[in-house]
Amino acid sequence: MPPFLPADNHLLSIESIRHLVGRELLAVDTIIRARLQSDVVLVRQVAEYIISAGGKRLRPVLVLLSGGACGHTGPQLNELAAVVEFIHTATLLHDDVVDGSDLRRGRATANAHFGNPASVLVGDFLYSRAFQMMVSVGNMRVMEVLSEATNVIAEGEVLQLMNVHDPDVTEATYLDVIRFKTAKLFEAAGRLGAVMAGASRETEEALASYGTHVGTAFQLIDDILDYSGDLAETGKNLGDDLAEGKATLPLIHVLRNGTTAQAAVVRHAIESGGITDFEPVMQAIRETGALTYARAAAEAEAKRAQDAIGCLEDSRYRESLIHFASFAISRTQ
Repeated sequence: MPPFLPADNHLLSIESIRHLVGRELLAVDTIIRARLQSDVVLVRQVAEYIISAGGKRLRPVLVLLSGGACGHTGPQLNELAAVVEFIHTATLLHDDVVDGSDLRRGRATANAHFGNPASVLVGDFLYSRAFQMMVSVGNMRVMEVLSEATNVIAEGEVLQLMNVHDPDVTEATYLDVIRFKTAKLFEAAGRLGAVMAGASRETEEALASYGTHVGTAFQLIDDILDYSGDLAETGKNLGDDLAEGKATLPLIHVLRNGTTAQAAVVRHAIESGGITDFEPVMQAIRETGALTYARAAAEAEAKRAQDAIGCLEDSRYRESLIHFASFAISRTQ
């Protein structure tokens, strides 16, 4: 198996990873546009607004790479890649309402632009449209995988809501939220390729495990970027998580390893929300090496992802999956 590719590998870019499945991704985009059609004008407007905002299509890419690694490509796999993107987009619409977010990918969120009711209801439309699409594939195992994923994601959202403004959240609980809320859809994306290929259970579990670890690494980096990113690159305000009272890994590290004074600053910031304490919190994060700790955790997850697919035969798809895991931790947006 190729060695773990470090975060500063100069070959890493989402464009190079997407290149192998570029033709399929064009087909996926065509499917997305076609399935957004609705007789209700506002549905089309909101759905088009959020879809056209861009994004890397990471989850569809994972569906396509996983299928390719198992020797399977084709229209049904493209359809499922679009399904996964619809589910992801629905969660974004709902997330932004719950979090009260007003900026995503450098522009106003759908809820800021169209209002909360429209965002929630169009999110529901995208969920239900996704299920219509997956039914058309005619594979009960696919239905099982995706219905479980959407249910677990919803549980993760509720679990995160329960943890808001709670400075006593443990690292284990925080990781549970990530695995439910973010990593579960990555897991499903990896698993779907194997399912559609009729791969062995061992291969299916390997790709599912890969997705779980990649998704966890991806979210850990997101949480790091909330304290170190640049608005022009991330498209979101620095300190959003702190403003929402979310105890992410950098803050958990300060609470567990900082001085009494540092822990008190972070505890107050989590309990009260807002960003009035942002500078002293950032100072505590720097002095305790919290971002270094969180990045090491992300790198460990990326390594586990790469190790998980050691059973796959060598191919360009498997190589791209290896690079995908490294990209998850090297990105700056």
